[in-house]
Amino acid sequence: MNENLSEHTRNILGLRLPTDPRWVNLAEIELEEILTDHAYCEQKAATTCISLIQKNPDKELLVEELSPIVTEEWGHFRMVLAELKKRKLSLGKQRRDEYVNRLLEFQKKGGSPMERFLDQMLIMALIEARSCERFKRLSEGMEDAYMRKFYRKFMESEAGHYTLFITLAEHYVDKKKVRKRWAEWLEYEKLLMNEIALRGDRVH
Repeated sequence: MNENLSEHTRNILGLRLPTDPRWVNLAEIELEEILTDHAYCEQKAATTCISLIQKNPDKELLVEELSPIVTEEWGHFRMVLAELKKRKLSLGKQRRDEYVNRLLEFQKKGGSPMERFLDQMLIMALIEARSCERFKRLSEGMEDAYMRKFYRKFMESEAGHYTLFITLAEHYVDKKKVRKRWAEWLEYEKLLMNEIALRGDRVH
């Protein structure tokens, strides 16, 4: 991973609004809550990839590429569980994910199956991009050196997943359509990030 990740985040992830640096301090104060939310994020990522495979068995590249991601995301879930246990913290209950729910509101409700597929790929790409950006913040800003290293690993993984979902979108859909819709998603996400309260107990 390029050490100059600030430039990487701007140019590659394309996110229009960076996370407020104060979020890291809030997350560190609420470590049990942020680890719990992180664990469920990894679990949901694994189950979503399984669902995408089930819904698109005819898309050979998607099936091949997402199959190992299921294993990787579930491995991440177990890693976060292990961290909670090591610190004698508990996995709390799963909470409503306002960020993801608001993203789902922007999905095309009608349109062709390919348009709906494109939105599914871009939602996943956007979630991975924002997760990467958030984990970058934690890997650079947490007081605990161990936790900085812990989140560095997740940051690098999320960047790869973001790239994969964009690649899959461009494989099955015209690239110009992908770029146009991606720009719309980025602008919507910027507005969304301005509206959602800054909370230290949530990854997003």
